[in-house]
Amino acid sequence: MKSWREECAVFGIWNDPEAGRMTYLGLYAQQHRGQESAGIVSLNAETHISHKGVGLVGDVFQEEHLLKLKGSAAIGHVRYSTTGLNYLSNVQPLTAQLHKGPVAIAHNGNIVNAHIVRDHLIQQGAIFQGTNDTESLLHLLARHSDDNIIKGLKKSVLDFEGAYSFVIMTQDRLIAMRDPKGFRPLVLGSRKLDNGEISYVVASETCAFDLIGATYEREIEPGEIFWVDKNGTHSEKFSSEKKKSQCVFEHVYFSRPDSLVFGQSVYEARKNMGATLFHENPVEADIVIPVPDSGVPAAIGFSNASKIPFEFGIIRNHYIGRTFIQPSQSIRSFGVKIKLNPQKSILEGKRVVVIDDSLVRGTTSKKIISLVRQAGAKEVHFYVASPPTKGPCYYGVDTPKRQQLIAAEKDVEEIRDFIGADSLVYVSVEGLMKAVHGSEDTHCAACFNGKYPTEIF
Repeated sequence: MKSWREECAVFGIWNDPEAGRMTYLGLYAQQHRGQESAGIVSLNAETHISHKGVGLVGDVFQEEHLLKLKGSAAIGHVRYSTTGLNYLSNVQPLTAQLHKGPVAIAHNGNIVNAHIVRDHLIQQGAIFQGTNDTESLLHLLARHSDDNIIKGLKKSVLDFEGAYSFVIMTQDRLIAMRDPKGFRPLVLGSRKLDNGEISYVVASETCAFDLIGATYEREIEPGEIFWVDKNGTHSEKFSSEKKKSQCVFEHVYFSRPDSLVFGQSVYEARKNMGATLFHENPVEADIVIPVPDSGVPAAIGFSNASKIPFEFGIIRNHYIGRTFIQPSQSIRSFGVKIKLNPQKSILEGKRVVVIDDSLVRGTTSKKIISLVRQAGAKEVHFYVASPPTKGPCYYGVDTPKRQQLIAAEKDVEEIRDFIGADSLVYVSVEGLMKAVHGSEDTHCAACFNGKYPTEIF
């Protein structure tokens, strides 16, 4: 079994004289979704202009690059290399010159049968430049070159199983396309220009709209293909499924809290998770503290529901570079201490509830609890705003292999003993679904309940 995982963000804009710069800002706002590579392709006089590279958005794009990205349309992508190695050939948007003109593709998601599709194409003579799953779409489109791009796309994705939110640009249109189960988010917005015209924008998250002054219009629906061209906007449903599989982990961790995802505020969903944690498992304590920054909204929700005071008992250092050199591996918990510092004046002698968004391997949680105890906490209760992570994700979130997931190997009491907490509590799957106003008919929680909505190849 192969897992093709692709943590990413996509962005596209049409009819904007500063399309390249708007795309740069849109990617900057979504940097949390991928930090290893970035790319932009702009459309100028039916010609594609591309710049991409390995690194953060601010490192890949300098002023001279943005000046070259001329045109009134563009698409962009940031990537975390969970599928394929971090080679420049894997950096998106991917581009090709097809029979009817240029095409550029940015993809968020994972095609779970990608290796099968790829092997079949190679047997037919296709030559691949990279090792990612997105490149297969270019080859499939080339085989449907007698059709217009919309028909070609609808035929091409018939071979795909899994998660995809595509943003595609040709020489005359911008296209957004979301898989029938709606695994990954994709949203549509608009931006009013100074001349009164409307610019259309698509992105993985609405936080990208906020930065460029665009207005959120709606989600691209599961199984919808939307496009905009010189004649305006168009939409078709290429597939319809009653049951959706929207990724609940987007609300748990992956999305920015100031985004609307699947039509709901991420911040409010996380507060709901914290409130649900308390209602399902009340506790007597003196203070509630978050593991910063991901645990903050849930801790606020827990505090509001329990009336236990909220405090920042752990302070996070936001200025740690990715290449920080540890001077001595012998310093216990150094990796956590350099990022998180407990406040003794707040924690000493207190019964403390520590709130985090998730517990995956358990090693970081163990170190955090040790730090809180060293600061003088009398009791440490560890509350997790998601259920036990028991399986990997195959649809777009980079999770460890099953044998690296502590909840796949140990029960709750064994995990509590390992991390050193006085008590360990997870929110239930039912409580999580309630917090996001969803159900098993609307959201995928396979990493928690093992119910994968597709076959895993």
